[in-house]
Amino acid sequence: MFVDRVFVPEVFAPDAAERGRWPFTVPCVAQLLEEGLRFIRPVTFLVGDNGSGKSTLVEAIAESFKLDAHGGRLAQLRGRPDPVKTPLGELLRADTTVAGARMLAGPRRNKRGFFLRAETAFSMTENLGGVPGYWAEDTSAMSHGEGFLTMFQAMFGVPGFYVMDEPEAALSFTSCLQLVSLVHQLGRSGAQVVCATHSPVLAGTPGADIIEVGDDGFRRTTWEDLALVDHWRRYMTDPGAYLRHIVP
Repeated sequence: MFVDRVFVPEVFAPDAAERGRWPFTVPCVAQLLEEGLRFIRPVTFLVGDNGSGKSTLVEAIAESFKLDAHGGRLAQLRGRPDPVKTPLGELLRADTTVAGARMLAGPRRNKRGFFLRAETAFSMTENLGGVPGYWAEDTSAMSHGEGFLTMFQAMFGVPGFYVMDEPEAALSFTSCLQLVSLVHQLGRSGAQVVCATHSPVLAGTPGADIIEVGDDGFRRTTWEDLALVDHWRRYMTDPGAYLRHIVP
């Protein structure tokens, strides 16, 4: 692993007025300010509904390891010329392991990290195929799902610190299973993965630590106890139990 914990040092803690503004009013962000967040396994999933704040968390976690919240790799040669950090990313710091500190301090050729966010990943698949240091395949000629998987396989091929925000956006069920296999292999290889997801398939990756994000902040849980999993089970068993409330 490369990061043991992320936290906001007391010297950077927002004052009372700032805490009354977004994103510090989001329950999971408020909890992070008070407690920080420890990583206890190589693969961590943050699972929650839209608006829960999980994307806000993973963006800042990426930034704490010197990754651009816009998306891209560690010490990337291409990307935004003047990246601006998110409000939480400005404050968040990472307690790195020896391996993490060595990577950040080492030469560019040894830096292995990538932040994938669904909103900008489509642009990457359109523009970075064939660019040295990325992937050789012409992903602009592929479907979004095929392009995503090609990107995953190329950029997540060796142990590093990898952060993903809803990578399932372009993936079918079978493609999600392929991503589960890749993430599981990464965790066993010495890599560290932090992923925000809505997918019960991805959250089911064996051995992963699962953190549920919601109105009460965040808490560790199991796949079986996720509200997401319960809703999908109920819906697949009886769609009408949900649809009768929204379809006349």
